[in-house]
Order: sequence, then C-alpha cells, then structure tokens
Amino acid sequence: MEDEYDFSNARRGAVASSKGKVRITIMLDEVVIEAARALAESEGYGYQTAINNTLRRVLLTDPDKASEPGRANHLKKGISASELKSLEKKLSDALSEIRRVMEPDVRP
Repeated sequence: MEDEYDFSNARRGAVASSKGKVRITIMLDEVVIEAARALAESEGYGYQTAINNTLRRVLLTDPDKASEPGRANHLKKGISASELKSLEKKLSDALSEIRRVMEPDVRP
C-alpha cells in the first residue's frame, strides 16, 4: 500500500463497462429476487445477471429455435450450452415454486 495516490486522471462513474446495458429502477416480488439471488449464488455470478439472462431467454428466444445447439451466444461469455441447460432447469424449477407459492390459499 502506498502512502499517497495520484487521482489527477481519475474519472467518476461505474468501474464495470455497461456497453449495451441501460440502468433502470424496477419493482420485483421479494420471492423473485430471492430466487434470482439463490440461483446467482449457486452459479457464481450476480443476481442481476441471473434476472437479465432469464428475461433475455424468455423474451428474445424464438420458441421454434430454442432447442438448437449454440443458442447460448447471447448470454454472458463463458456459459456453455450444457451450463445453459442446467440453468434453464433450475430456473424452471424456481419458477414452478414461485407460481406455487403465489397461488391463493397456498401456504409454504
């Protein structure tokens, strides 16, 4: 650790690049956030990435082409097709549980 640092060329703002991203404020159910955080923790990335990947898959995937190999190109680099399949299964299970919990007159 140095005694003094030079911040004369420093810039304010986010450290991570946000190319292609838009910052928004959104209200989500607590159970959705909890499921996203649990998934993200088990997979080793942030919960916002889990939410983004889920929304991207659901909203931007052509249902007729969803099972084609190589469809993971739009996801974060480093996610293989087999990892995507595993994530889809976990998300599907989480979504089923969320739907079950959200049904009227159902107690966890």
